[in-house]
Amino acid sequence: MTPSSNLITIIASLSISLCSLYVLTSKLRTTTRSKHKTLTQNKPKRNGVVGAIGNTPLIRINSLSDATGCEILAKTEFLNPGGSVKDRVAVKIIEEALESGQLVKGGVVTEGSAGSTAISLATVAPAYGCKCHVVIPDDAAIEKSEILEALGATVERVRPVSITHKDHYVNIARRRALEANKQALQHINKTDAKHFTNTNGYLSEKVEHDAENSGEYKGGFFADQFENLANYRAHYEGTGPEIWEQTDGKLHAFIAAAGTGGTVAGVSRFLKEKDPGIKCFLVDPPGSGLFNKVTRGVMYTKEEAEGKRLKNPFDTVTEGIGINRLTENFKMAQLDGAFKGTDLEAVEMSRFLLKNDGLFIGSSSAMNCVGAVKLARLLGPGHTIVTILCDSGMRHLSKFCNPKYLSQHGLTPSAKGLEFLDYK
Repeated sequence: MTPSSNLITIIASLSISLCSLYVLTSKLRTTTRSKHKTLTQNKPKRNGVVGAIGNTPLIRINSLSDATGCEILAKTEFLNPGGSVKDRVAVKIIEEALESGQLVKGGVVTEGSAGSTAISLATVAPAYGCKCHVVIPDDAAIEKSEILEALGATVERVRPVSITHKDHYVNIARRRALEANKQALQHINKTDAKHFTNTNGYLSEKVEHDAENSGEYKGGFFADQFENLANYRAHYEGTGPEIWEQTDGKLHAFIAAAGTGGTVAGVSRFLKEKDPGIKCFLVDPPGSGLFNKVTRGVMYTKEEAEGKRLKNPFDTVTEGIGINRLTENFKMAQLDGAFKGTDLEAVEMSRFLLKNDGLFIGSSSAMNCVGAVKLARLLGPGHTIVTILCDSGMRHLSKFCNPKYLSQHGLTPSAKGLEFLDYK
């Protein structure tokens, strides 16, 4: 055999070996991907806006991670179609209500909300053929009600009062659902009397057709985000599993603030079922009693209880978090501890993250990041901590992101770094 023949033989052998190696590694990669196929990937695909909700990216917040020596990761819930973590809750509440028959297509979903849940309901309700009626406290950022109106929701702004007052925005929303149901019943009875036939005692086909197709009298459903456990289930079945999968189960702690309590309850319970060693914490704004409940077992004094105060009980510029009553959703939480956060810390954090990470976040998101840094100090370097970026700063322009408003409340940010949390 000539030298050139030997060379050709060697090249051919090498080519065959390389092809075999490529095929083998490709099969291994496919097998590995198949073994690690996630729970969320196995879920059936859904069409339209609802199908775009969830599976949000989990990002590393570089500035906070570098400063603390921990990996501080955040679920970017502001990337949901409705702009917040509440999109998950809105979908779960509506779907469960439709399945149970409490809500029908064409019906009105009513809710009392400081903004985010209302916006999410107004976003997804049309996808289910439903309408939305929102009762919102008039001290909430004005852009929230403007967004709701632009989405086609009926918006009712009311003065802030105690939850025990009949005109608290949540109680008014409950009444609006009852009124819609009463109106629907009256319409059916009226139509029944007009078209009733004596044939076997049944309604005529025209009556059945009218009851089915009338667009004005389909009744109402009170979403009840504070007490409706569909809220908790949205995070137990969605947000929690996503965090577990996106970290490959390699996380040490989770922290978030609570309003209704659904997020912190659903995520904490799911993560602890997967690994009891994962620590779950609450961060609580001024005026809220949840810190006391978690750390001392007593939520408030008799004088501080909701119902004993004449005005809004929360002395804070953060919206959507903090509460002085124990909701059914929060009762599901499994927490190891809690931190207090201040308004100034939240304001400073929002400006720090915008400057250093390009993250334009809202007040509850900023408070969550304050909690993540405080938790990092408690745990020490080398830990992985996950939190939630609930919404962006776009719906907080008139208050939390407004220099004039903050100045009036003594909250003008001045920090150059993280010194407001004792980090250089």
